[in-house]
Amino acid sequence: MGSTTRRRRLASFLGATALAVTAGGTLACPAGAATNVDFATHCIPPAVAGIPPIDGTTTAAIAVDNTSPKVGDTVTVTYTVVKPAASNPTAIALPADIMTPTGKVTLGGAQTGAVTVAGPKKNDPVPGNGAFPSFSMTGTFKVTSPGAITLSPGDYNIHTSYILELDTPCTVITPPAPVSETVTATDTNPVNERDIALGSASGKPGDSVTVTGSKFTPGATVTLAGRSGAAQTADTATATADPSGAFSGSLVVNDKTTTGVVAYEGSVFSDAKGAGPKTYVVIDDTPVPAGSQKVTTTVKAGTLSMSQAGDAVSLSAVDYGKGGASTGDLNKVTVQDFRGGPAGWSLTGKVTDFTGPGAKIDAGALSWSPACATKAGSPSTCQVGSAGTVGSSGATLASTPNGTLTGGEFTVDAGLSLNVPAFTPPGTYSGVLTLTLS
Repeated sequence: MGSTTRRRRLASFLGATALAVTAGGTLACPAGAATNVDFATHCIPPAVAGIPPIDGTTTAAIAVDNTSPKVGDTVTVTYTVVKPAASNPTAIALPADIMTPTGKVTLGGAQTGAVTVAGPKKNDPVPGNGAFPSFSMTGTFKVTSPGAITLSPGDYNIHTSYILELDTPCTVITPPAPVSETVTATDTNPVNERDIALGSASGKPGDSVTVTGSKFTPGATVTLAGRSGAAQTADTATATADPSGAFSGSLVVNDKTTTGVVAYEGSVFSDAKGAGPKTYVVIDDTPVPAGSQKVTTTVKAGTLSMSQAGDAVSLSAVDYGKGGASTGDLNKVTVQDFRGGPAGWSLTGKVTDFTGPGAKIDAGALSWSPACATKAGSPSTCQVGSAGTVGSSGATLASTPNGTLTGGEFTVDAGLSLNVPAFTPPGTYSGVLTLTLS
């Protein structure tokens, strides 16, 4: 009798371990969940179970409680394993409430990182040789960046509490897994709609220029000031905004190096509560002394342009039946901003589906890891775009911010990775990645 009991316990133990390896089932995701996605999974059962690793396909879905959050909001994420890679391999029925799942959700696009998720210790009984029950895990993340944020299923672990306390880690064979959900975050900072206009664009030293403004804070004291490049000059005046936020004032401009005029609320200029600079030039009419010559020169504004080192990229080959990451490097792009004004630039990219012999690979399977460098002496500094999915909707590769005086030379590139499904028909697949500079 004792020997029979031990054999039954051992059989139950093995069945529970298999559950930890391949938990999945039919529980649906919450309302508003994205379409299920499949990804190859490698699960390692505890060594004492005597069961070899299982490589199979997990079907999962990611759902969120808010697809349009604002920066600073907290989003609740639900990661549900919908379909298992295998069924209960034994004829032994497994009891309810023996497994506790934990895992990760991978963030990409405008915000990168991982969200830790966990599920309750709750599952339906599993009949012998039957399908395993599904499980869901939840977690939260705080939105820190505006834009499209993608969510993909990540690694997960099943802790089982049946006879022994055991863990079975399951990893995504070719990360990241396909995107299951996307949220679009908006910036919570209010848009600054303040604006000014000048009565004239030039004048002699000591001339007065009329400055009118709109959409300032009603009743606010507004400082009018000259600018010489990025620095404020000593020429200032004040005006008061009326109940509609408009004002009109005069600024006497004496500084011969003046390049523009700004208006702002508060003690110093800020992008949040200021407007301008609007271009203003002081025409120096100082008489030339006898026997002297006045020498002048002109710096001409140029254009914003880009060039690239080539127009073809060959990604590494992948094996039929395995698929995975097909990698390579974007041809280096050189951006020259010789406009000399206040505007920055943005370099974005989007890609078509990859078409081949009787099949296609979705544009969303292409991701990149951008990099950029700024040539020494450039007024602007290149800001790298976020790593993540490129897709047909596009993503930012690099940019520079607006400023008082912008410009320079920049080199931009990126590592590329195309997630090729395992049984994509053999052949060559091509897509077009279009870069737009604006």
